Amino acid sequence: MTATVVDVDLLEAAVARRAQMVDDLVAYVETETPSDDLALLRIGLDHVERFLAATVGPFAERTLHEPGQHGPVVVGDLVAPDSTESWVVVLCHYDTVWAAGTLADWPVRIDGSRLTGPGAYDMKAGLVQFAHAIALLDGLGVPRPNIRLVLNGDEEVGSIGSRPVIEDVVRRTPGPVLVFEASAGPDGALKTARKGVGLFDVHIRGVEVHAGLHPAGGASAVDELARVVLALHGAADLDAGTSLNVGVVTGGTRPNVRAGAATAALDVRVSSDAESTRIDEVLAGLEPANPAASIAVTGDWNRPVMARTDRNVELFRVAETAAAALGLTIAETSVGGASDGNFAAALGAAVLDGLGAVGDGAHARHEWVDLDRMVERTALTAGVLRRLV
Repeated sequence: MTATVVDVDLLEAAVARRAQMVDDLVAYVETETPSDDLALLRIGLDHVERFLAATVGPFAERTLHEPGQHGPVVVGDLVAPDSTESWVVVLCHYDTVWAAGTLADWPVRIDGSRLTGPGAYDMKAGLVQFAHAIALLDGLGVPRPNIRLVLNGDEEVGSIGSRPVIEDVVRRTPGPVLVFEASAGPDGALKTARKGVGLFDVHIRGVEVHAGLHPAGGASAVDELARVVLALHGAADLDAGTSLNVGVVTGGTRPNVRAGAATAALDVRVSSDAESTRIDEVLAGLEPANPAASIAVTGDWNRPVMARTDRNVELFRVAETAAAALGLTIAETSVGGASDGNFAAALGAAVLDGLGAVGDGAHARHEWVDLDRMVERTALTAGVLRRLV
């Protein structure tokens, strides 16, 4: 077959699998997998592995990691039917931000080509697309690389337990890394760059006194907190891609007591290592206005910057070529959200992210997936993989 004929066959094969893909996605979304519920995560992981075995066959090698209070992680090898030395790492997380019981008042619904349900867009459709792409390649006898798949159960809470596993897989597996997180919105852009993320808590200690009897006495931690919030928000540099957001504040005990303690929870996004260094200096330089108060910062950088490297762009060009052969067009973009792809990119791997669902509404009640585009993305994934042999 010529390359063009193979790609047409891939799209036709994906179209033929549409009904099964929709059924698989519905069943997967109806299996709740909240990041903070280990029992449901284990049930969800079992569901995923049974789905994969039924769709693409069993893992040639499987390793289970149980990182304490975080969701279990499975690393499984899907060896190509035809002997090849090519390898690709695929990253998928099966946990979602949605609490147990969410399905009770937000069941899966399909309206035309739009499916909505908790976790459908972020990122359950991505795994369904990936599995069916492998199945149609193998079914058509089209060569593909060996796949080392990571199924992560704590991505939505920072990949604390899974990060060492992901980094080990990337270090020991030669080849590019494909991430099946959702695409960048309804246009379906792929992601060649992501911001780094820092999660910090600013702890302020004050001195409690009676607010009515001693209005100028003691040291109000809430007063210091207000100054800190303004200072942190003022350190943002949106032109440089740096945002800081104090999203949660707590402090004080009573209206008539000068607050003895307060805390600010801070989310930081940066586009460069230089900016992360600058923010480190901002945090280290926080000083109370009242010398009787004190400030301490805890937390760290949760994910490194995923820069738009030549390696990432070259991998995007592969996807662009595959899309063109299918009569599709795709774009690349940089986004503020982070993923497990950040870890891989920081180790020097070529990373292409956003290969998952086309839709919108990550972490929102209107989260939805375009089922017609799911078929296209399955064919696109197959086209990318066959070009990576």
